[in-house]
Amino acid sequence: MINIVIINGGRGASATIPALLGRQGLHVTSVVNAYDDGKSTGEIRRFFGMVGPSDIRKVQELMLPEDDVDYLSNLGVFGYRFPANCVRDEVLANLRAFSDGSKADLEGILFKSTKVRTALRKFLGEFLAGLNCIEQVIGECFSFNDCSLMNCIYAGAFLKFNRNIEQATIFIDRLFKLQGTVLPTSIENKKLVALRENGQMLYSEADIVELRSNVRIESLFLLDNLLDKEPFDALSIDEKRYYLARHHCYVSVSSGVKLALQKADIIIYSAGTQHSSLYPTYMSVGLAQAIADNNLAYKVFMTNIGADYETPNYLASDYILGAHRYLNLSDARSYSMNELFDVVLINQSRLKADETYVIYDAAGFVDIPVRQVLDTFESTEMLGKHDGAKVVQTILDLYEDATLLG
Repeated sequence: MINIVIINGGRGASATIPALLGRQGLHVTSVVNAYDDGKSTGEIRRFFGMVGPSDIRKVQELMLPEDDVDYLSNLGVFGYRFPANCVRDEVLANLRAFSDGSKADLEGILFKSTKVRTALRKFLGEFLAGLNCIEQVIGECFSFNDCSLMNCIYAGAFLKFNRNIEQATIFIDRLFKLQGTVLPTSIENKKLVALRENGQMLYSEADIVELRSNVRIESLFLLDNLLDKEPFDALSIDEKRYYLARHHCYVSVSSGVKLALQKADIIIYSAGTQHSSLYPTYMSVGLAQAIADNNLAYKVFMTNIGADYETPNYLASDYILGAHRYLNLSDARSYSMNELFDVVLINQSRLKADETYVIYDAAGFVDIPVRQVLDTFESTEMLGKHDGAKVVQTILDLYEDATLLG
């Protein structure tokens, strides 16, 4: 059995993970940060004081076994969102009826597995009891508009497992008999913010994702609490830098992630959105050390195929240089490129006319002592996306060659 750890965001490895799961003899662990605070996830985080489960559930959805008798029902639970114009009292009544057993279905979804049905009833019961108290304490009503049902289930599991998101995640993993394992980078409830090079502040993870600009992000920070925009905007850029540096939280990687990295035979840095999905994971204290100290693991870095709104002007070398920078922010120790990366996969195809492709800059790699593999990694069926099968086959071939060479 080959142990593979892939560091990714919610959908950043949507092609690679299924391709890994489709191969025999691989045990796949996905490491995902949980700082998402947009839409219904932001509402869940605000009311329950927890990290965001959205990216965790997105990857877990990829791992649902298709041969399970409840596959379609499970898929329905993971994908269900309450309508944007839903009636709050009706939603609450339906959730209560399911949780107390007076209603057999959950939003029209029926389960053959008694174990799954019983667990979901318990978690939604915890969610409803917790929500009732929280609403009274803060004096606000939770909005179910466009809310993910699975987010509510996760909030209940979070309460059931004494506010430990990793334990809740592992239980849900086993409950749905997932084909792989998903682990949150950290269990600490911190808020992700960013500072652009021009001094503009991005006050949440949602801002980082949604507020598009060609101005590069200078640095990311994890804070205990969100900032008050008006007084903070009045500060000079140097004052902002000083405040953020002094209030940045050095979050520790979870014990489960650390163990998975220590046992990994292959470590993959997935493509994806850098500042909202990948860099916050790289910054976790203990993560870079676990990777660097595993001398036997083969470490593969994937560059993006297309530019995105977070990194519109990134060249291929910028991706690995950015990763190296943020991995080195995690500890006092300075990690060399060779401790963290063995090879970088770079796409060279241009199959989609209107796609803004990431350009391979040979000059940018002159001082990067990491092997480069340039090939067509773009899918011919999903233009602009990675060909998961091609990527996985390339990685396994490289790993086999490295193992044979000793």
